[in-house]
Amino acid sequence: MRPHGRASVSSRNPRAFGICDRCGFLYNHDQLQWQFDYAGAGLINKRILVCSPCLDTPQNQLRAIVLPQDPTPIQNPRVQDYATAETTTLAVSQGAQTDPVTGIPIYPTVSLINQDGQIPTTQPIGQPTGLEQSAVQPQFLSTAYRVNLRPLSVLANGTNTVTVTCSTAHGLSTNAQIAVEGLTNNNADGFYSVTVTTATAFTYQTNYAIPSGNLLQGTTLMVTALVGLPYGYTQIPQTGPTT
Repeated sequence: MRPHGRASVSSRNPRAFGICDRCGFLYNHDQLQWQFDYAGAGLINKRILVCSPCLDTPQNQLRAIVLPQDPTPIQNPRVQDYATAETTTLAVSQGAQTDPVTGIPIYPTVSLINQDGQIPTTQPIGQPTGLEQSAVQPQFLSTAYRVNLRPLSVLANGTNTVTVTCSTAHGLSTNAQIAVEGLTNNNADGFYSVTVTTATAFTYQTNYAIPSGNLLQGTTLMVTALVGLPYGYTQIPQTGPTT
C-alpha cells in the first residue's frame, strides 16, 4: 500500500480516488462524506462530497424556529390592570399633620396631571441621563431615523422656544422627535419633541430660557430620533433645573 496525495493505493485492495469539493485535495472516494445543512425544519444534502477536515457541523442559525403551542387558557382569569395600577398621586413629605393618638404623620396626596390632562405620573425634573445622539437607531420598521435635518438657522427668542428652519422640507410631524448637539448654547442641546409650523420649519421647547440669537454653528448636528416615552406621555418630558 502506497500513499498517493492523501489517498492510499493498494494492488490487493483497490479503492477509487476522489477530489474533495472544498479543499481540492486527493482522497480515497470512500473517505469523502456528503455535506448536510439545515434548511427549514430539517437537514438537506448540499450534494457536495468533502473530506473529514472540511466537513462542517450543520449551522443552527439556518434552522427553522418551531414555536410551541400556546398554553391552555384558564377560566376566570384575574389580569393586572396596569393602567389603574400606575402611580397617580404624590405624597407631600413636608408640613404633614400628625395623628394626635399615634403620632404618625398623615401625608396628604395630590393628583398629578400630565400634559394631556391625564393623571399618570409626575413631570420628571432632573438632568437627562441615558440618551446619546450617537446611539440613535438608524431604522425602526420601515422608517429611517438619524436623518440629518441640515438646518439653515436655529433661533432663540429669549424664551424657552427654539425655532428651526431647514433648507428643504423636513418631513416631520408634530410630536416627532429630534436629537440636537453642537449648538452655541448647550442648554438647547438634547432630545426634544417638535411642533411643526411649516413644511420647512418647526419649534421645540427647552427647559431653560435661551438668550436671543442664532444658535447654529459649524459643529451643530440635528437628526431625527425615536426614544421611549414615560407612560401616558406623547412628548419627551423636559428635564433639568427650571431656573
